[in-house]
Amino acid sequence: MVSRAQRTPFGEWWWTVDKLTLAAIGALMLAGVVLSLAASPPVAGRLGLDPFYFVNRHILFLIPTIVVLVSVSFLNPQQIRRLSLVVFAVSLVLVAATPFFGAEIKGARRWLIIFGVNIQPSEFLKPAFVILVAWLFGESAKRPDMPANTISLALLGVVVTLLVIQPDFGQTMLIALVWSALFFMAGMRLIWMFGIAGVGAFGLTIAYYTVAHVASRIQKFLNPASGDSYNIDIATESFLRGGWFGKGPGEGTIKRLLPESHTDFVFAVAAEEFGVALCLALAALYAFIVIRSLLRAMRNDDAFTRFAAAGLTILFATQSAINMAVNLRLIPAKGMTLPFISYGGSSMISLAYAMGMLLALTREQPRAAMLKAPELEANLASTSP
Repeated sequence: MVSRAQRTPFGEWWWTVDKLTLAAIGALMLAGVVLSLAASPPVAGRLGLDPFYFVNRHILFLIPTIVVLVSVSFLNPQQIRRLSLVVFAVSLVLVAATPFFGAEIKGARRWLIIFGVNIQPSEFLKPAFVILVAWLFGESAKRPDMPANTISLALLGVVVTLLVIQPDFGQTMLIALVWSALFFMAGMRLIWMFGIAGVGAFGLTIAYYTVAHVASRIQKFLNPASGDSYNIDIATESFLRGGWFGKGPGEGTIKRLLPESHTDFVFAVAAEEFGVALCLALAALYAFIVIRSLLRAMRNDDAFTRFAAAGLTILFATQSAINMAVNLRLIPAKGMTLPFISYGGSSMISLAYAMGMLLALTREQPRAAMLKAPELEANLASTSP
């Protein structure tokens, strides 16, 4: 056991970190390993790989994921801002380079091979972008003369442009939604929100008429008979096949039919083999993390910390909701992973970076101690002879 009296960095971290949120994240990681065992062997078999190829890599990715999660949660807000500035700059350069040097997969260039490792730079760009925007809005609350709106809008424009070039409309939509939420939280006028919504609708219309796969996905969603919707039909049917408690581990057929059963459609595999009950339990875990983090963010008096924690939570919540909604056919299909469940090294490590920052920002006791320290020194000075 770690004593509260110990003033070591680990002791202070242990007694101040949100252990319930940390435990919920750990539960998601454990569920990810179990569902990887259920979903990935057929995919590996179709590719001529060892049946447990993706399982072994998923477990291997958990090592840097846990290291990043815990290490980042030790940082203070100033260190988080500095680290995010570096991560954002590096990620932005890599995202800009991806259309020229990345491998083309299904008509898009989103991946770079660096030192033999596949990396999706946009995954790391998202949490760093959220921190920078929160920093701008936080400074604007202290200094109204600061052009935070203009700078944040310019950053959004640069990021969106680079993502559309790839093209990656799923990440574009996710970043735009989180930016809009922070913009609204910062107390911006409602007319701005209507303007942003109008620009978003205009951009979606342009994408519909100019990008073939965007139009195809929307048409398939609105009218399944208009094209091949086999994958999403099978994914949604898995919830009926599995019922409340599923067919049992290894008994599902969805994973043998879907090429992305270990990534985009792992939620469907969970529904068929383990039932709707497990899906509801996973949804409850995500909801618990989101609600608890938002409540802790609201209690913080520092504008930057409040905006940053809320923004990271909204990013996590929106990505989770998009993946589950696609599996349930509530929205058009998008290539979005289920946090800490789906296979993918870039996704898992970038999520660990984001949630590590969230854990660091919601450590309330160290900040309270720092605020009380000057008062304590003043009282000691006044009582000394």
